[in-house]
Amino acid sequence: MESESESGAAADTPPLETLSFHGDEEIIEVVELDPGPPDPADDLAQEMEDVDFEEEEEEEGNEEGWVLEPQEGVVGSMEGPDDSEVTFALHSASVFCVSLDPKTNTLAVTGGEDDKAFVWRLSDGELLFECAGHKDSVTCAGFSHDSTLVATGDMSGLLKVWQVDTKEEVWSFEAGDLEWMEWHPRAPVLLAGTADGNTWMWKVPNGDCKTFQGPNCPATCGRVLPDGKRAVVGYEDGTIRIWDLKQGMGGSGPLTCVAANQDGSLILTGSVDCQAKLVSATTGKVVGVFRPETVASQPSLGEGEESESNSVESLGFCSVMPLAAVGYLDGTLAIYDLATQTLRHQCQHQSGIVQLLWEAGTAVVYTCSLDGIVRLWDARTGRLLTDYRGHTAEILDFALSKDASLVVTTSGDHKAKVFCVQRPDR
Repeated sequence: MESESESGAAADTPPLETLSFHGDEEIIEVVELDPGPPDPADDLAQEMEDVDFEEEEEEEGNEEGWVLEPQEGVVGSMEGPDDSEVTFALHSASVFCVSLDPKTNTLAVTGGEDDKAFVWRLSDGELLFECAGHKDSVTCAGFSHDSTLVATGDMSGLLKVWQVDTKEEVWSFEAGDLEWMEWHPRAPVLLAGTADGNTWMWKVPNGDCKTFQGPNCPATCGRVLPDGKRAVVGYEDGTIRIWDLKQGMGGSGPLTCVAANQDGSLILTGSVDCQAKLVSATTGKVVGVFRPETVASQPSLGEGEESESNSVESLGFCSVMPLAAVGYLDGTLAIYDLATQTLRHQCQHQSGIVQLLWEAGTAVVYTCSLDGIVRLWDARTGRLLTDYRGHTAEILDFALSKDASLVVTTSGDHKAKVFCVQRPDR
């Protein structure tokens, strides 16, 4: 990309509406700004008007047979059984991130501390190609909505995109230190947040670029809302902003994660001070606050755990019941009833929760934790359904296939694993 594209991208293009939320004060700040002169370059907002945001017809997944790996000796501090079907072991250091291709759920991309990213096949762990060229830890990776492109991003801010079928690099860009990256759910558009507070938006592969300038602090998390027209971004100063992607192109603790419900009407944010806040995406009002003190006295933690260190690490909405799940660093999984804004269940892990995911169409929530175990919980009863083991170090990320038959994990043991999820109720 030409250097002037980057400078043009960073030009002040103030949003038509900025929503700022601060602490428990339930404040919405609406700022009407002069949008300024039109962008003389190819305007991404105008380009996006031509993008078809309609859902594409789902295709059938690939039904390849499973290859059961031989059981080798397990080494490390978490020695025990290995429940996985496939292990991908080409990384030479901790594996930080994983994503599945959304069309067929037959491919995975993983990125790691070894400055490498790989695209590989879930059925047998065979390498398709390496996403080469990174010079720092690859912390973000993901496929586009149609699985034709795969993007990788490293901590230094270098982002790269490959065409999956040709295995060729088609685009790259150097932004600031990378905090998060996400594909648009219905268009070849990539978004990323950086430590300088900017949120970037690119049309790939032609590289048209716009920036959303936030406060002078890192844009720590972000998510495109379900309507595909807005994005919510959380910042280290505890505020969130909702950006209009088509028209606006251009005090709590620091936020760690953000999620939206199915219709995009509610946003849930988590922060390092253990608060989870429920926000109306329409009005910007804080309509609920879930604090750790609302949780009953917690069981004693495992030996070596620090009870004074706690934060919200992951959260999400159930798609079939008015429930939200919040995962904490101290190992607490809290299930909240959104209608009454009360704690429904508390599920305790012996180690900190890294991430949680809801299974689509059910009230089952999956967690992965620092003890290297994946657990399945029934949110209606708070009961542990089953767990899956095999890693010899902490799990750092995981992904769930669309039909919830596969869980793919990445770990500090330098490996990614594929687990076949079997439940008696289906």
